[in-house]
Amino acid sequence: MIYLDNAATTKPCPEAVSAALEAMTDNFGNPSSLHRAGLNAQLAMDKARRTIADSLGAAPDNVIFTSGATESNNLALRGATAAYGKKRRKIVASAVEHASVDETLADLESKGFEVVRVSPREDGRFCPEDFINACDENTVLLTMMYVNNETGYVLPVKEVFTAVKRRFKDIVTHTDCVQAYMKLPVKANQLGADLISLSGHKIHGVKGVGALYIKKGIRLIPVVTGGKQEKGIRSGTESVPLICAFGAAVGKLSPTIKERYERVSELKARLAELLSAIEGVEINSPEDGSPYVVNISAAGKRSEIMLHYLEGREIYVSSGSACSKGQQSGVPAQFGITGKRADSALRISMTADTTEAEIEVFAAALAEGIASVRG
Repeated sequence: MIYLDNAATTKPCPEAVSAALEAMTDNFGNPSSLHRAGLNAQLAMDKARRTIADSLGAAPDNVIFTSGATESNNLALRGATAAYGKKRRKIVASAVEHASVDETLADLESKGFEVVRVSPREDGRFCPEDFINACDENTVLLTMMYVNNETGYVLPVKEVFTAVKRRFKDIVTHTDCVQAYMKLPVKANQLGADLISLSGHKIHGVKGVGALYIKKGIRLIPVVTGGKQEKGIRSGTESVPLICAFGAAVGKLSPTIKERYERVSELKARLAELLSAIEGVEINSPEDGSPYVVNISAAGKRSEIMLHYLEGREIYVSSGSACSKGQQSGVPAQFGITGKRADSALRISMTADTTEAEIEVFAAALAEGIASVRG
């Protein structure tokens, strides 16, 4: 099997699997229980929280565990607007957000908030000034993802957040860092972010766990209520096995972000070289985008047909965001990818464990598919 759909999910690393198994077998107590078994579970969870907080340059108290990035994004947007949005009713966002942000924005819009969505300019690039100029005294929240999950485009989060905070210090800044975390440096203070959404299964952890960084002093109204877990911001018994797996994955990856980035950059360059020899293939991702995500158009061949052709050879890619369930999200059009070019788009997403040989086999199979499949 050649797995090139790592932006959808990654294979859990052995350290994550081991940590989850230990928490399910030897350390299965409820972390809210007052006895020794509960304390041991709490200590294991605290260790994972410290590891994740350290990776962000933050304190453990700044990290809240959730069921995944979708919940983190909902908590950030709904919690911040509920806390600060009584008088300030404007939200500024990029026009290429993940569905968990975009759908939440649409719901907030239906509740009376004004949502200004900033699009790339005609050259397909985001201009920081467009975000900055969209903000004003009435703006309660600015949200923009760090790395686009469909194209690998890196948004100017640091530049925008820094400038906006200089002008409007009360605007809450949120970034979805799912495709950036453990791939690019993600430090809360350097980004100027008040809220950062993270996911476990995108970084070789397991599905069902995420985190939200909350800067000290930022208030959120809870979305899930009940007990007093996670400082009362996110009630419900924490999933200690998934949290421990998340922490173990971060502990493994955090020291090697630079080396892995360089490795995947080499793979992207090799992939681009191979694709350039295939007639009709276009690369939709920017050269300076994240090397972990490469979006291409396969010579007018419909994505679904080509995807299943490759699957027949045990090569797994995607046609876009997994959360779109095969439907076009509208994000490619924002980057000027439309018509047959959009209909034939494929997303290849790699890790540092991807090999050059796998890239070569994929390119050869793609060329064969383009030559043999219809429409």
